[in-house]
Amino acid sequence: MKDIRRKVRRAQTISPFGVGGIIDLQGESFVAADIRSWGNQGDPVDSPRLARKLGVRGFRAAAVIPSGKAQYVSRRGPGYVRFPRWLFCPKCRMMTHWRPESEHRDKPPKCGRCSSAPQLAPMRFIQVCRDGHMADVDWQRWAHSRPEGHDQRQCRMKSLKFITTPDSSGLDALKVACITCDAYRTLEGISQKYILKQIGARCSGSQPWQTSDDECDDCEEMPRAVQRGASNVYFPLVHSAIEIPSPSDPETDDEAAQKVMNHGMWEELIETGYAPVTDVIVKHIAKKCDVSAEFVDELRRAHTTDASAGPVVDATVEDLSIAEWAAFTSSDSEKGSTADFSVRPVGLGAHEDEPASLDLLHHRVHRVVVADRIREVRALEGFSRYESEGRERLVSVNPVARAQWLPAVESHGEGIFISFNEDALDEWESSPAVLSWVEGIEGNLEASFQIERLREKTGPRLLPRFVMLHTLAHQFIRQLSYDSGYNAASLRERVYARSHPVGSRNPQQAGIFIYTAAGDSEGTLGGLVRQGLPPHLANTLVRLLESAQWCSQDPLCADSTGRSLANLNRAACHACTLLPETCCEIGNTLLDRTLLIGDGQVSGFFQPVIQAAFEESAAAIDAS
Repeated sequence: MKDIRRKVRRAQTISPFGVGGIIDLQGESFVAADIRSWGNQGDPVDSPRLARKLGVRGFRAAAVIPSGKAQYVSRRGPGYVRFPRWLFCPKCRMMTHWRPESEHRDKPPKCGRCSSAPQLAPMRFIQVCRDGHMADVDWQRWAHSRPEGHDQRQCRMKSLKFITTPDSSGLDALKVACITCDAYRTLEGISQKYILKQIGARCSGSQPWQTSDDECDDCEEMPRAVQRGASNVYFPLVHSAIEIPSPSDPETDDEAAQKVMNHGMWEELIETGYAPVTDVIVKHIAKKCDVSAEFVDELRRAHTTDASAGPVVDATVEDLSIAEWAAFTSSDSEKGSTADFSVRPVGLGAHEDEPASLDLLHHRVHRVVVADRIREVRALEGFSRYESEGRERLVSVNPVARAQWLPAVESHGEGIFISFNEDALDEWESSPAVLSWVEGIEGNLEASFQIERLREKTGPRLLPRFVMLHTLAHQFIRQLSYDSGYNAASLRERVYARSHPVGSRNPQQAGIFIYTAAGDSEGTLGGLVRQGLPPHLANTLVRLLESAQWCSQDPLCADSTGRSLANLNRAACHACTLLPETCCEIGNTLLDRTLLIGDGQVSGFFQPVIQAAFEESAAAIDAS
């Protein structure tokens, strides 16, 4: 892999351009290679809770190269490989199967036939399979798949041309032709399910970045042709954790231990095990961190034992939301603040003479906490293609061996946490109309190919409160984008409404946390915390509930019985509820405005608040 550099933001190396993802840069197309391309590069990211959940020793963030100094520094980031390899000249339309040895440093591929040397463009279609493999479409086979004579049937030349005709505006106006035997075929029908199987194409069983030294899988899955930028080409599996104080974990609280684990050679020390060089590394770290060699060695032994003694941890076993919920709802949360987690309860700011709408809102809101400082770690475990079918088809970030570390990114920001009155929720959830309404969504969820991924968030049963609070979080982000100074794409949600198995002693959850997630670009501006303080928060909640009443797509949106993939949404569309994909933790699914505001059949949790607010507005107009 040649040292050819392009710029990509550190956060994008996790999603959407993490391992296996395709990125377009100024007319060029690349795919991110697995973590073997990182070598020993990368900055360590500390997150003990997330590491235990995923069964790895640690995390690394892509190394940051100073702007304008890429050609002078030896550090390099993750590897990206040009893909697809089949390119065509936009002027002469000749197709070229590009080879890595043809690359020139910091220069895009050029056409060698045209005098103006235009930049070559990547082909629009590629092939993927359900097992996560990806490769170029065999265009030579495609062009000769409908031969008209003996010469065309026997032709094995790869002298191809990508031709466009003015006859149509569809795919039938595009054709791949062989200039040797004049065989050709248009792209009409290329996206059909069995089309590649019909021409005899097979799955390569590999990824575009794999070399001849890597053993290809003997894949029996049927390849399917998709557009390079299609949403089903890449489904990254990203886990996130809010870093909270952990009194039960002495290593986390111990500043000396943290200093040792943040040293650049810590990961190398863990990987060496009991090799002869171990003692040398231990002494070096001890000297640099101003601790004893015995302290470093004990810390190394503890981590080595923890990583190798037991079986691999299933990522679904430990629910990180339980500890986060306890940290936000604890009465001593303000006293337990750290440099990465600083919170304080503030409430809604009740007054004796407040209107009925705010009084009803106070009855539903239990606790308000503003987070002046939080740290979130997001780690990429793997990806899937074509269909997000859970772990059975997950491609690891290190496909040749069990990953000892995962690529990750950390961001610092601020947020607002709101928990809701459990008695009011129980009364609302016990309504037969509400239960019947959510059972319909639950049935669609059971039939969805996303069920395994979504169950990690909803728990074994989809509760009405989850759909309602998830919708509230989306409406909250939309309203905050007007009030707080952050745009919607800079905010993220965490919904605490997961159901627990029967007999579980875990506390019932009912809350949302809205926080900044783009710390590398906007940082902590303070606008979000200000909106969480009284009286701003109560006014924001009333305004978002009023705006949730209306949608420009009504009555189609309000009366919908199924939207989005697998009909997992009800009254929710781009005009009223949906957010950028970076904001939502479950991909804009399980949303329904009806459970917020109610309708003629189903009572909304905040319906009394909205009715009281409308009556107050009408009374104010009459009085004037």
